Amino acid sequence: MSLKKMTKEDLELLSNKDITDLILSESKKSINTADLFKKIIELLELPSSTFENKIGDYYTSLATDKRFILLEDGTWDLRSRHTSDKVVKITDDEDEEEEEQLDEQEEQEDDSLEDSYDDTEDEDYDEDTNEELKDLVVIDEDELELEQ
Repeated sequence: MSLKKMTKEDLELLSNKDITDLILSESKKSINTADLFKKIIELLELPSSTFENKIGDYYTSLATDKRFILLEDGTWDLRSRHTSDKVVKITDDEDEEEEEQLDEQEEQEDDSLEDSYDDTEDEDYDEDTNEELKDLVVIDEDELELEQ
């Protein structure tokens, strides 16, 4: 159903993300966050104060919905119309540096694990291990402190 044929009551039954989906489908072009949200406020006949109070929540809802992508020019569009090379990766510079450091650490750990891995360990697994461990008791920290 097109937006033009929908009543206000019909639109009120939809989420803002569903209305955004309809707007982008009908527009055939990408639209920035503010213009999208203003159009929703207009369609639902909400007070203008809604824009300032809810624009952040609206942006977050678009960013977490897999139907939409944020393009390099700062506009939103339907993911189905784009390849992944046009999607903006939203990161903080500090987060990016931390990710690179973690990636390097993981690579080093993986390399050291590969070097130390011994194929014979799999063959040495003893089927009776579960039998030997059946009498083990797990003690939480509080119980451990009481014993000391």
